[in-house]
Amino acid sequence: MTEILSIEAAHRALQQVKEEIEKVFVGQRDLVEHSLISLLAGGHLLVEGVPGLGKTLLVRVLAKAIGGDSKRVQFTPDLMPSDITGNIMLDVQAGKFITRKGPVFTNILIADEINRSPAKTQAALFEAMQEFQVSLDGTEYPLPSPFMVLATQNPFEHEGTYPLPDAQKDRFLMKLLINYPDNEEEKEMVSRVLAGQSGAELTLDGVNQALTPEEFSRLRNTASSIKVDPSIIDYAVRLVSATRNSEGSYSAVGTSAIETGAGPRGSLALIRCARGRALLEHRDFVIPDDIKALAVPVLIHRISLSAESDLEGLDEVRAVEALVSRVEAPRGEDI
Repeated sequence: MTEILSIEAAHRALQQVKEEIEKVFVGQRDLVEHSLISLLAGGHLLVEGVPGLGKTLLVRVLAKAIGGDSKRVQFTPDLMPSDITGNIMLDVQAGKFITRKGPVFTNILIADEINRSPAKTQAALFEAMQEFQVSLDGTEYPLPSPFMVLATQNPFEHEGTYPLPDAQKDRFLMKLLINYPDNEEEKEMVSRVLAGQSGAELTLDGVNQALTPEEFSRLRNTASSIKVDPSIIDYAVRLVSATRNSEGSYSAVGTSAIETGAGPRGSLALIRCARGRALLEHRDFVIPDDIKALAVPVLIHRISLSAESDLEGLDEVRAVEALVSRVEAPRGEDI
């Protein structure tokens, strides 16, 4: 029988994880929350922003807090798929083939600047992200549990970037756009980093393990048990369907803005993420506000805009926000 925790115990455990993260990670609360939601939902997170905003530090401290492991791969134009997944190689001295597992065999993998590698290398993560396994020479090797890819990418206007294939973008549960911290958060971060050290290396001293991977698996099972009313499912499907419906995808000036809408994975992702958010909010049920709060990160990477949208100054965020304002949410008496 699948073991789950009570909502009180699960919320308390998540608060402990957040407290450990906040010991060394300052600000970027959306990034922390969405990372936890992705882990709870068994999905992956794509983060877009300039370098130096603490993404690698977050992965390291999050992995330590849940008793897991983390690895980082720097994506470059000459990175090969085997540099990520591993390969089968000949041990000359032993006279036999051995398996060299790549860095993907970890709990949390940070794929840094994923859009600096061509599609062939990016595709090396497809099987790992979808099937949670890696095939090497015909043998399937399961990945550790929990497993999450937190991929970062530079804005596309940066030099030397490749666009992610649509199939790969769709495998990310959410995409988060992050910016620089405000002045107060940056001052606190600088003070912490320089306290009694040079600041050349970020340390995780003082961060304790709040959970074991097995305990986190029970947290994930608890998130899966969160109740979702049929009216909430209907709302999520209608919202995603509106991205594919020309009547529901018009901008304020009346020109069709969304050229390609989100597929059924978008509806599934909305519900999966909403369950995680409900658990973080200390609830055992999903409400319409969960769907509204997650619509932008869940859908912006699953749609493509028409050429006219550029002329109107419309981007993916504004397009999804416009849809959220138009699609009617269920009222209290409907749930």
